[in-house]
Amino acid sequence: MPDEPKTLDPAARPAATAGDSPAPDRDRPAGTAPRDTEATTVTQATPEASAAPAAPAVPVHRRFLVPVVLGLVLAALNLRPAITSLGALLEEVSEGLHMSGSVAGVLTSVPPLCFAVFGITAPRLARRFGPAAVVCAGMAAIFAGLVLRPLAGGTAAFLAASALALMGIAVSNVLMPVIVKRYFPDRVGTMTGLYSMALALGTSVAAAATVPMTDALGGDWRLGLGVWAVLAALAVLPWLPLLRDRDGGRAGASRTDNGASHTGAGAFRTGTGASRTEVGSPRTDTGASRTGGGAPRTEAKAPAQAAAPRVTRSRTAWALGAFFGLQATGAYITMGWMPQIFRDAGVPASTAGVLLAVTMVMGVPLAFVIPRLATRMKTQGPIVVALALCGLGGYTGLFLAPAAGAWVWAVLLGVSNCAFPLALTMIGLRSRTGAGVVRLSAFAQSVGYLISIPGPLLVGVLYQHSGGWGLPIALMGGLMVPQMIVGILAGRDRTVEDEC
Repeated sequence: MPDEPKTLDPAARPAATAGDSPAPDRDRPAGTAPRDTEATTVTQATPEASAAPAAPAVPVHRRFLVPVVLGLVLAALNLRPAITSLGALLEEVSEGLHMSGSVAGVLTSVPPLCFAVFGITAPRLARRFGPAAVVCAGMAAIFAGLVLRPLAGGTAAFLAASALALMGIAVSNVLMPVIVKRYFPDRVGTMTGLYSMALALGTSVAAAATVPMTDALGGDWRLGLGVWAVLAALAVLPWLPLLRDRDGGRAGASRTDNGASHTGAGAFRTGTGASRTEVGSPRTDTGASRTGGGAPRTEAKAPAQAAAPRVTRSRTAWALGAFFGLQATGAYITMGWMPQIFRDAGVPASTAGVLLAVTMVMGVPLAFVIPRLATRMKTQGPIVVALALCGLGGYTGLFLAPAAGAWVWAVLLGVSNCAFPLALTMIGLRSRTGAGVVRLSAFAQSVGYLISIPGPLLVGVLYQHSGGWGLPIALMGGLMVPQMIVGILAGRDRTVEDEC
């Protein structure tokens, strides 16, 4: 990675330079006095600018590079252990807290519920405090929730502590694509792949290591869950230097003065003056022109900045939200119930945890490859179809022979779960501006997680009342078909700005 990668603040265009202004004497009628021109420009993105070729990026301070990259990786490592560690010990937790199968289903539905409720607040919090500060607070909330959860004496307290950790995960989920777009706009695929890979790694390690660590700590499930708070505490640290970086790591407002030249009696002076870019300013002054003694001053005003796109009017945004929701349904059913499916089929508890880890670890290489591949394709429909077919194969295997082909089904479902990094990548691709990405990320994830809430709960209810896994697995496989359809629609080559 270069020492000083470029980043482009989507909300602003570069300030004018001397070459942007017409020569002062070029069109001056003969016999008139030279003009004294002093341009002071405050630029702001307009709809026309959005369609224009990309402007040069604003350099990122070197001091932000290491914290941002390290922060992304550590944050991603913490976005799933609170969930998959619980999935590996769900039977022990249910017995310890005296939960029924339906209540356990409610517990597995808490993650998407929290993501939907709290994720929608992320854009407002990011505008007020800055995305880095919100992610830092999210990591602190994860730490607090994971510390408090093992101390819970009943189901209600356990759910409340889990909700606190999941609240931190929710806001961080929404802001990860925003952080990438802001600091690495020309490396969206690479950086999305990096933190998606770290997310998959954290997910799989928590699934595989929780049961052995619990056994090593004396078999107490409370200690086995609480140990993951250490990783969350480490994730807070890289974000601390970024708390005051409200403008996305830019080197600051740029000020360019090209000097002053004086010619003869007219004291002719040219310069771009204090040219600066201000995020959030709706005013564009193209300059003030004064001619001769006391001539009136004129200012040309550009149109006010266009509002961020209303993504609720975009069919692509709704398709992306539905795709996100259906893939999240499959992911949380898998993380919450797959170990229990294998255990009920006669697989030992430790092996069931490793099988879940295999499913999750498939995302480590694929989460890095898929976003890079997706950014090079005009439409992402072919990737959507390939992932959905793997999911259908995995669920068919779980239905017919869960124990005999357990490792194959775990691999196929792991490939299918890589629809998550694909969805994140499509969020970055389906909007042209940073404001659009924030809106689209919050909308797609909030709508998506709302859609995914009933899935894990319904699986728990079906499992308890049918006495087996036939109906739940049939439901999981059937959801792959609509996921494929809406994914193809969401992957079309267009942006939400085109539809709003």
